[in-house]
Amino acid sequence: MAIWRSLLRKTGFTPADPATATRTSDREQGRTPALRAAALEQTLHEHVESHGSADPRTITARNNLASKYAQIGRRESAVAQFEQALGDAVTAYGEGHGQTDVIRENLAWCYEDAGRHGDAAEQWEALLKHRDEHLGPVAADTVAARSRLAISYRKSGRHDAAIAHYEKAVEDAGVPEAREDLRLGLSLAYASVDREDDGIQQLRMVLAQRRRRIGTRHLETLAVQHRLGRAYTQAGRLEEAVDALRTAYFSGLQAAGDPDIRMLTLRMRRDLAGALSALGRHREAAGLF
Repeated sequence: MAIWRSLLRKTGFTPADPATATRTSDREQGRTPALRAAALEQTLHEHVESHGSADPRTITARNNLASKYAQIGRRESAVAQFEQALGDAVTAYGEGHGQTDVIRENLAWCYEDAGRHGDAAEQWEALLKHRDEHLGPVAADTVAARSRLAISYRKSGRHDAAIAHYEKAVEDAGVPEAREDLRLGLSLAYASVDREDDGIQQLRMVLAQRRRRIGTRHLETLAVQHRLGRAYTQAGRLEEAVDALRTAYFSGLQAAGDPDIRMLTLRMRRDLAGALSALGRHREAAGLF
């Protein structure tokens, strides 16, 4: 699952005993994911029996097991283990410790993966507060926590709060590509509260940036232009919708050797025909089929 790439990158726990790591690696060679999870379950059981739940070695083992559960789609089990690992980490390390921060982020991702966006928001709120206080608002990890919080707010229906955090994240983000992604999320949040024109403005800014950065025929550029055309249509700005969709459609035709662009071009043609029909230009619309 793509959502766990960040988790695996951030889960930098190191077993206290190098021999334990070696034995675990040996056990995992040639094993199925289920058997590897079973091996991690046994490791956790051994650490709980020998050291107790709040021992750093046990916390590491529980975090690793939760990560494996998440990878293989056992979401409820992953959530349960991450929740206990977080409680134990707070006991062992304290709220502000780096290891606690990592486990809390893992739990937030796990809640998101399970569709529990309100619960995810609570974890991102705590992470944002800690990072804002210790790293400052413009640090990459702080901006990342704010952007995930905005996403969780939007998906849990807290649209005004989402807009506020998206806007702040756009202001603080130091990487152009990150600002593009944030503006796309902000456009969705604006649309959710009937601020279509504000959403369109964000899409226009992203489109201009992507045209400069990666060109007019790149899939990511065309996807934004398609989305802009649909936003114009939904806002009743049909002439602008036709212009945006026609331009995107013809650019897509010139790059249709890419199978992803070819599929996108079919969708753009459909939406262009719909916009033309809505304008009463039925002959032109029929010509697209």
